[in-house]
Amino acid sequence: MARVAIVTGGTRGIGHAISVALKNAGVSVAANYAGNDDAANKFKEETGIPVFKWSVADYDACAEGVKKVEAEVGPVDILINNAGITRDAMFHKMTLEKWQEVINTNLNGLFNMTHQVWGGMRDRKFGRIVNISSVNGQKGQMGQVNYSASKAGDLGFTKALAQEGAFKGITVNAVCPGYIGTEMVRAIDEEVLKKNILPHIPTGRLGEPEEIANVVAFLSRDDSGFITGSTISANGGQYMI
Repeated sequence: MARVAIVTGGTRGIGHAISVALKNAGVSVAANYAGNDDAANKFKEETGIPVFKWSVADYDACAEGVKKVEAEVGPVDILINNAGITRDAMFHKMTLEKWQEVINTNLNGLFNMTHQVWGGMRDRKFGRIVNISSVNGQKGQMGQVNYSASKAGDLGFTKALAQEGAFKGITVNAVCPGYIGTEMVRAIDEEVLKKNILPHIPTGRLGEPEEIANVVAFLSRDDSGFITGSTISANGGQYMI
């Protein structure tokens, strides 16, 4: 019987690529999204992957959403916490709202989602959780105190929870993408990319969403059970640990 996965933020960008990679690996995928109905419907039509709408920032919505997925697709074996937002501003201009929006989605969202599936994974003695953090959670980034804090928090969450899940057959790992050629990044002015971003990436290019998806698919496999509590950097050499 196929494993069942939820990919949050799974209909666009890196999440889109992860959903497709998992489906191609034989996983039954449910793709979560928060707001863009047009993009979600297009994704569903193109991939055949069912979509489910809720905000990961809302605990009760996550509980209801996961119950719906499990009723329609099956018990969740794999959770990819990919959903994330940015609300960039220099700290002296950052509002409480911008801080809370990012923390609620990017960090609290991990708790809200993982809490729904953790008990079932423990009972079945199997689980794969992959948290999508960021290079900016590792090194920090000016103008992104909220985002960097949330993504650094994701790494602490990963390391602590991995210790709790290990003896129950549950792995918890993190992937830290660098600059990836998603629609959002490619919308950056070409001159800004050439002058301010690409020179800091030793490979000299943006990453592709599929390159991140391949890492996630590997960590989600049944035979990846000895890898847990790890942070995998996929940033073209921009930041090395």
